[in-house]
Amino acid sequence: MKKYLPNFCTLLNLTSGGLGVMLALKGHLIQAALCIWAGAFFDFFDGWLARLLKAYSPLGQQLDSLADLVTFGWLPASIVYELISEQTTSPYLPYVALLIPNFSALRLARFNIDTRQKNVFIGLPVPANGVLISTLPWIMTTNKYAWLTALLHQPYTLAILVILTSYLLIANIQLMAFKFTTYAWYPNRFKYGFLLASTLLTLLLRAEGLALSIILYVLVSIVSRLQQE
Repeated sequence: MKKYLPNFCTLLNLTSGGLGVMLALKGHLIQAALCIWAGAFFDFFDGWLARLLKAYSPLGQQLDSLADLVTFGWLPASIVYELISEQTTSPYLPYVALLIPNFSALRLARFNIDTRQKNVFIGLPVPANGVLISTLPWIMTTNKYAWLTALLHQPYTLAILVILTSYLLIANIQLMAFKFTTYAWYPNRFKYGFLLASTLLTLLLRAEGLALSIILYVLVSIVSRLQQE
C-alpha cells in the first residue's frame, strides 16, 4: 500500500491542474492560480514520500512528468491565454500561450533522459515557471503597484514574458536543485541564502515577492555556478 502513496499524490497534482484549466477557461483566474500552488504542494509531497518510502518506480517518474505538463504547462497557458485575450482584439496573439506547454514538454522529456541533472537542473524547472505565471492574476487584480499592473495589462508584455520564460525552460543554464548531500553552511550557502530571501520576499510582498523569488532563483543559481568555476 505504501508504494502507491507517491503516485496518489501525483494524481492529486494532476487533478489540481485539470481543475485549474477548467476554472481558467471560465475566467476564474485567481482560483486557477491557486490550483497551480496546490499542484506545487502535491508535486513536492510526492517526491518527498517517494524518498521517504523508497518507492521509486518508472511508472511514478512518467506519471509525475505527465501531471507536471498539465499543472505547470497547460494550466499556466490557459491563464495566459485568458489574460492576453482580455487585453487585445487580435485573434492570434493569445495563442502565443501555446509555447508554454510545448516547451514544458521538451523540458520534462529532456529531464527524464538527461543524466547530468542528478544534482542540478539545466533550464528553468517547469514547476518554477508555472508558479511564476500563477502570480500574474494576483498582481494584476490587487493593483498594489500601478506601474507594474499597467505594464502587465499590455498584451505584448505578456507575450514577451511567455517567449522569455519558454526559452529559459530549455536554455543550457545550470540552476540549483535543492538536493542536499550535506547540510553544512558553506557548501549550501547560496541555497540557504536563496531560501531565506525568497521566504522574506513572499511574506512581505505576497504575489510580487513570489514572482521576484523565481527571478532571484535564476540569478542566484548563475552566481553560484560562476563561483564554482
